[in-house]
Amino acid sequence: MEKVFKKIDLKAILVDWDEPDGCIAADRIMVDGQRVGYMYREVPDDTAFGKVDSGWRFFAGDEDDDYANNPDNLGLYKLNTICNYDSAIVPLLTSPYNSAYFKNEDGIFEAEPFEVAEE
Repeated sequence: MEKVFKKIDLKAILVDWDEPDGCIAADRIMVDGQRVGYMYREVPDDTAFGKVDSGWRFFAGDEDDDYANNPDNLGLYKLNTICNYDSAIVPLLTSPYNSAYFKNEDGIFEAEPFEVAEE
């Protein structure tokens, strides 16, 4: 089944970004139009994505493990695209690897401990 993305007018938001700009985002954001509710930055996977991986991963925050672990529910995008879907992430993008944030009840991102996924 072909994905139908939420239509938005993309603007150049990350004009001064000079790091790799690839990221992974869930369809809950890109297709269903939900805002980012959970984001984390892991050490980039250069073997899977080449030198474009920023390490950022974006989720609506309501995905269960089965959903999040199914590659059919995720896609590789440019960070600027995700910023257009939810500009609240922009101030956090320079966070170091092994950073994680969730959006609280007031819609504000809060840092939380990053847990490395076990292989």
